[in-house]
Amino acid sequence: MSQSAMTSVNQKRIVLTGVSRGLGRAMAEGFIREGHIVAGCARSKEAIGQLAQHHEPPHAFEVVDVTRDAKVRAWADRVLSEGGAPDLLINNAGLINRNAPLWEVPAEEFSRVIDANIKGVANVLRHFVPVMVKRNCGVIVNISSGWGRSAAPEVAPYCATKWAIEGLTQALAEELPKGMAAVPLNPGIINTRILQSCFGDAAESYPDADAWAERAVPFLLQLGAKDNGKPLSVPA
Repeated sequence: MSQSAMTSVNQKRIVLTGVSRGLGRAMAEGFIREGHIVAGCARSKEAIGQLAQHHEPPHAFEVVDVTRDAKVRAWADRVLSEGGAPDLLINNAGLINRNAPLWEVPAEEFSRVIDANIKGVANVLRHFVPVMVKRNCGVIVNISSGWGRSAAPEVAPYCATKWAIEGLTQALAEELPKGMAAVPLNPGIINTRILQSCFGDAAESYPDADAWAERAVPFLLQLGAKDNGKPLSVPA
């Protein structure tokens, strides 16, 4: 088999949210380097413009706010009509609250975290999973956190959302047909804006997103039906 034929056979279609920076940007670049097709979204027009300029079709990057169900539906319709169901769907987009005791977090800020980290995931699942189920194939990865399996002070809203993602994903795993998988994934501790917002300068002692992606991308690509419902972590 020629190298081009092998690439075609092994090539995956990947849908990824939150590609503007951090883990999402690093994953998008990593998947593309490995020869896979990425359809990604984020809220930043500037970042999406850069990605679209650097990665021409069949890759596709759009400005989408995952908290807006109608926008997600329109995006999903375009992605699915152009390339069909994804082999790998990764819900990565998310926010964290500013460090504060729970009772000092303003209602508006609490809602923003809930809307992005829980409702945004549900919106994406609502519009992509039915096509994946119809094909009876594919892996869904919802990015969780160490704070989805433990807790810490001053990040209670974020912890609440990631605990929710763990439960939501394991319930989804029970609903999927045999041959598919839904996995809540703890990425580990990585120097991103989210970590910087709660750790400050101490975040610099942890690996950056690009170094993390060197481990995470191969790990994500080997996930399959055998992993359905398992709360996994990217190997250190």
